[in-house]
Amino acid sequence: MVALGRIGIRVLVAAAVAVIASMGLPGNALAEQRAMLGGGSGILLDGRYTCTLTTVGYDRAERMVGLTAGHCAEIGMSVQAEARQAGVIGTVAAVDHDSDFAVIDFDRAKVTPIRQVAQTFIDGIGTPPRLGDIVCENGRTSGFKCGLVWDTNLRWFQHQVCSRPGDSGGPVTIGDRLVGMNVGHIGVEMLGVRVFDIGCESLIAPLHDPAVATQIGMVLAAIDAGGGVGAGFRPL
Repeated sequence: MVALGRIGIRVLVAAAVAVIASMGLPGNALAEQRAMLGGGSGILLDGRYTCTLTTVGYDRAERMVGLTAGHCAEIGMSVQAEARQAGVIGTVAAVDHDSDFAVIDFDRAKVTPIRQVAQTFIDGIGTPPRLGDIVCENGRTSGFKCGLVWDTNLRWFQHQVCSRPGDSGGPVTIGDRLVGMNVGHIGVEMLGVRVFDIGCESLIAPLHDPAVATQIGMVLAAIDAGGGVGAGFRPL
């Protein structure tokens, strides 16, 4: 019989944990994986639809919540980070298809909220942009880009920034202030052909299909009026 001292036992335990980890088996000694999410992170809804997170914060009930575009979601859909390692990390708790936003109720044990994703850093809510302002958008497909505001009204604004499938829900910012949520593009027709961001990488402005964003203040006011998950939202 071979006698094992304390050092030998520790070595064997460490080796066993390493084997369990390599096999992908659960173990109390292994920390659960968490998703790091913020405005601009890619998310997966219902296991098949990719969109972008607008921002993460807390509501008045101290629930961790996130926002994305309403056309991405239906109530009860599961939500995952695009990388999926953490599994299901939340559920769609509210959807407004008219104003085109959705509220996600996150599992606080599985999500680490962050203020910065790529060049987008969100440190508060800003006032609506004005004609001629430069806004920046961050989408999981197109990445971070900035452009000129072309048109505004009380509910939405148009801007010269690309929006492709998967970018919906992405944050639109001025500096470190969140001012809008990307909801897609207008769909310009020229000579009978529907233009879909043909000019995204071109300087030929007439071929560009302007992106559309909802005013974030309008979105938050609508969530507050509903009084449910997300009401009283404040960013990190």
